[in-house]
Amino acid sequence: MRVACVGGGPAGLYFAISMKVREPAHQIEVFERNRAGETFGWGVVFSDQTVENLMANDAVSGRAIADEFAHWDDIDVSIEGTAIRSSGHGFIGIGRKRLLEILTERARDLGVVLHFEAESSDDLADYADYDLVIAADGLNSRLRKRYAEHFGVDIDIRRNKFVWLGTHKTFDAFTFAFEKTAAGWIWAHAYRFADDLSTFIVECAPDTWAGLGFDTMDQPAAIARCETIFARHLDGHALMTNAAHLRGSAAWINFPRVLCDRWNYDKLILMGDAAHTAHFSIGSGTKLALEDAIKLAEVLNRPGLSRDRALAEYQTERTVEVLKLQNSARNSTEWFETLDRYLGFEPIQFAYSLLTRSQRVSHENLRLRDPAWLEGVERWFAGGADAAVAPMFVPYRLREMTLANRVVVSPMATYSATDGTPGDFHLVHYGARAQGGAGLVFTEMTCVTANARITPGCPGMYDDAHVAGWRRITDFVHDNSAAKICLQLGHAGPKGSTKVGWEGYDIPLDTGNWPLLAASDVPWDTANQIPRPMTRADMDAVREAFVAATHRAADAGFDMVELHAAHGYLLSSFITPLMNRRTDEYGGSLENRLRFPLEVFVAMRAAWPAERPMSVRISANDWSGDDGVTPGEAVAIGRAFADAGADLIDVSAGQTWADAKPVYGRMFQTPFADRVRNEAKVATMAVGNIFEPDHVNSILAAGRADLVALARPHLIDPMWTLRAAAGAGHANIFVPPPYLGGQAQITRNLARTAEMEGRA
Repeated sequence: MRVACVGGGPAGLYFAISMKVREPAHQIEVFERNRAGETFGWGVVFSDQTVENLMANDAVSGRAIADEFAHWDDIDVSIEGTAIRSSGHGFIGIGRKRLLEILTERARDLGVVLHFEAESSDDLADYADYDLVIAADGLNSRLRKRYAEHFGVDIDIRRNKFVWLGTHKTFDAFTFAFEKTAAGWIWAHAYRFADDLSTFIVECAPDTWAGLGFDTMDQPAAIARCETIFARHLDGHALMTNAAHLRGSAAWINFPRVLCDRWNYDKLILMGDAAHTAHFSIGSGTKLALEDAIKLAEVLNRPGLSRDRALAEYQTERTVEVLKLQNSARNSTEWFETLDRYLGFEPIQFAYSLLTRSQRVSHENLRLRDPAWLEGVERWFAGGADAAVAPMFVPYRLREMTLANRVVVSPMATYSATDGTPGDFHLVHYGARAQGGAGLVFTEMTCVTANARITPGCPGMYDDAHVAGWRRITDFVHDNSAAKICLQLGHAGPKGSTKVGWEGYDIPLDTGNWPLLAASDVPWDTANQIPRPMTRADMDAVREAFVAATHRAADAGFDMVELHAAHGYLLSSFITPLMNRRTDEYGGSLENRLRFPLEVFVAMRAAWPAERPMSVRISANDWSGDDGVTPGEAVAIGRAFADAGADLIDVSAGQTWADAKPVYGRMFQTPFADRVRNEAKVATMAVGNIFEPDHVNSILAAGRADLVALARPHLIDPMWTLRAAAGAGHANIFVPPPYLGGQAQITRNLARTAEMEGRA
């Protein structure tokens, strides 16, 4: 096979090596526009797993690379000179120039033909003599650009400015140094990669960059300014550039996130940064490129595998790994882009937030790395407790209601009521979950009128019989658990009059449908009724129904009430512009769209006892781009309800538009809770694909939310919180007396299992 590799960086060179070690007869040529060994980066960071992959692929170059590594375990987070150090992180670094030298030498030894200072064509017709062309020419790939329509290229230019520099100051830890200037905050990512060299990446927001004058400075002046700003970290050492050919402020760039739907066209194959990029703050771009090279070489040399099948497998397998890292990189990138949210944190929480920003590192990961440091975090979170307490078990107060812990049973529809009245099923369902240890139990959406129900099986709070049914449940919860219980009140609006969930979601009833109300005459879907746009008289009636239900909630003994203003139901149909087409004072601007939901909330708050808290559930993202509610608007929505008296914002997302395109994943809605909490300065509850104690502790300790709600985990395991307490060895939790023996046994069993796993 004759192959042209366009680009002599790590991706192109390592692919050439990987092909030749599998089949020496391959004719591989590498074309690089720069001189041999010329590079514009400084250090490259790897993990132990990457090294193992390199050794397994080609032991010769793998050993040569490993022999050059600089190793370090510590991370320093310095905020204006206050340093927080944690250990056990296990980084490995090598100079990019040295890496290229090793790969170049190995490629030559294997018979790869190397062409340096060679300008390559971006026209496939000029590669007629080659079987394959590998586009390894980086994030600005000319070949990808020439054939962009075949690759489905998506490039997202990120907000912050950064510049790659180097220094002879050798850092003994991976250092994040944050400094405040008159123009704003600026920070450095610094790490040693050789005996006397360190990478020093300077990053800041665009306003800070311009405010410091970097937009008008040449490189020497900009470097001198950075030396002054970071003087306390450099100990008199200079900063250096290896991009002196760039004039003015051109050395400062905005990171481009590259994503391609397809990685090959005809005989052209994308690899490394030409196919995908990952933000430098997680240091995985070169790792991805080398692993691309290994996989592509492996499938191209597998006997019996056609080229088309080989390329399909290459993209399918590598895309999974790339998307994982790009998701982590996006989280990390956004943390630095929204740094202002976290600058009010105490240093120890700021450091924790930074370390867990990508969601790849969690609470228990940190315990494995540096247990003493994490115990310090836990003691701090618990208010300076003598003993470490996992964040999920730290009490939380809302008005006069104190929760025993931060775990919440999320609202989940059960569709099991009769004419709106909760019965034995609800007593067992909510009673079991309250006894399971969660600090707060939410009811499913409970409807304020019969016509406000989603299905005939939905519970209500519009009749005195409902009060009695709910009182039976709240009495049981209060008498048999330490949990508090919250009634979620709502109105289905355009999503009403449908079958129960297990008969098919959002499917209208076969008979007995009732009329629907909404902000506008926009049906939920084509199969659903067209709702009637609400008149002012309708608004008055609905508001009073919510008020009446709120009074009944107090009579029924609930500790808290939540207003459901999310998920496309009635109040949500006002908030989202996707369903609100009104041209009066209730449509158009966000202020107008919030007018009626806020009116309802204010009336409920006046009816609800002052000492008891209230929350509001919102959809923080319609998953419809700028056409719907965005996370930025969610901050304003949360702030508006908080200003009206809400004690907690329950931050969900989506379910407001049938054609939405949600992006799922672990803790996928938590970033919205984080943003609302730390920009609107209001308490929030995170929810959405949270299912492990590790998730809960990570969210809380990082200051991303104040409470954490779990839905499906509680459906299958009502004792989820007691089980988590047993696993953590946390004994200070209420266990119903009849269950004490079971709690003691599971605590012993889990401790024994952990001990055996530790020995293994």
